Amino acid sequence: MNNLRQQFIAFSVSAGVLRFGEFTTKAGRLSPYFFNAGLFHDGATLAKLAQFYAQTLIDSGIEFDMLFGPAYKGITLASATAVALAGKGHNTSFAYNRKEAKDHGEGGTIVGAKLAGKVVIIDDVISAGTSVRESVDMIRAAGAEPCAVLIALDRMERSGKDGELSPSSAVQQVSQEFNIPVVSIGNLEDLFTYLNAAGADPEMAQYKDAVAAYRTRYGV
Repeated sequence: MNNLRQQFIAFSVSAGVLRFGEFTTKAGRLSPYFFNAGLFHDGATLAKLAQFYAQTLIDSGIEFDMLFGPAYKGITLASATAVALAGKGHNTSFAYNRKEAKDHGEGGTIVGAKLAGKVVIIDDVISAGTSVRESVDMIRAAGAEPCAVLIALDRMERSGKDGELSPSSAVQQVSQEFNIPVVSIGNLEDLFTYLNAAGADPEMAQYKDAVAAYRTRYGV
């Protein structure tokens, strides 16, 4: 439990953002765990989350010029990560989009710095990859280059229905489609490692078995 990824999982659990039980996903699956980044909704937890994003990006070695946060969760995540990066000596600009274009003030759909150079897209998770695709289109339309996607948790989960599951996960599909790396602070393997480390706790043991079964059924 001494590396960044395990620290992130433990932090998410303690903050009530990563929960165990029975949850229905967007795909209609019954999942034994649920991750909701929207619950990082106070100053202290958001600041700590931003530290994880910033350090993960630095550790990745990816060269970048700015950050982009897709509406809506990505707006807070990108701005908080920019603050955390500045605190680590990496001052960088950021931008985000609004859902509807303004016809006054600065106008348009992009707010913040001008999209330029190599841009990292910051989001919480990748489900269907829709927000990433929209972000890539906006970045390229501005003449900039999407160079990576940084997310909090990679569920490492195949899409589709039972019997027709895709061979790769949504994260892998996005990476292959746009030929850019997708970096996560933590993933399903890290979650499983966390549960194994807490195996002496009977309550955690039941979740470990449920997560293992879910991983076998849907995981990549």
